[in-house]
Amino acid sequence: MNAQYLARILTQVVEELSDSSSYKELFHQHTEGNPLPSAHTLQKIVELSRAILFPGFFGNSRVNRHTVSYHIGVDVESLFDLLSEQVLAGLCFGNEGGCSAEQREEAATIATRFIGCLPALRRILATDVEAMYNGDPAAHSHGEVIFCYPAIRAISNYRIAHELLLLGLPLIPRIITEMAHSETGIDIHPGASIGSHFAIDHGTGVVIGETCIIGNNVKLYQGVTLGAKNFPLDADGKPIKGIPRHPILEDDVIVYSNATILGRITIGRGAMVGGNIWVTEDVPAGGRILQSRSR
Repeated sequence: MNAQYLARILTQVVEELSDSSSYKELFHQHTEGNPLPSAHTLQKIVELSRAILFPGFFGNSRVNRHTVSYHIGVDVESLFDLLSEQVLAGLCFGNEGGCSAEQREEAATIATRFIGCLPALRRILATDVEAMYNGDPAAHSHGEVIFCYPAIRAISNYRIAHELLLLGLPLIPRIITEMAHSETGIDIHPGASIGSHFAIDHGTGVVIGETCIIGNNVKLYQGVTLGAKNFPLDADGKPIKGIPRHPILEDDVIVYSNATILGRITIGRGAMVGGNIWVTEDVPAGGRILQSRSR
């Protein structure tokens, strides 16, 4: 291959890739002074949050009862600085005119309010750890659940992201849950609403859609899908966003491996859905849905 031919090919490729019609929906025009969302920084934010929520398990392992206040104080200060920047990046993403003073103030407010939610986040995550420990005979300690179980990693990412979403932050919550999805194979949309004592056994392949509502003391096994049955379209043939389209699981429901539950249906309190089943209709409270029969 001669040099002239190689140069011609490279030039042609650059011209094609630089044609605006080729990157119509794939290009982000950065505005000078606007921060960009950073997966690396968001990973630090999640790690700092875990160190605060589970002191001694994550972050500085030498923390003890005498120094815990100091270490949490340092971590909270670092968390506020990093989170304020990333919140601003989420608020300003796609703004052609740059970040406004109001958005900078809003970013600091959201970061402060999120940090104010950390005690409640710890309390509900403690119930998730308890549910995982009590529901799995292979778990020998709460510490084993916190250190080893991918579900706790995915659920903690979800709960962090969900609080940020409730505070009005776009984009960043989805990045945080997708980080856990990539790491664990558990896909929980930050828009889902999940109660206390939530357990996912094994976990790989679990999918929980954006508008799911899950009650307290619910347990899912690997491969469970809580998805949408169909996608209503607007006049242009595009899916309508934000409408309730995923299942409701009431308190004390168990869903076994590889079950698929689709649409805005309700699985009643205390119901059990067996493995490898498609469910597209309501299940009454206390109902049992199995492969061979339903009753």
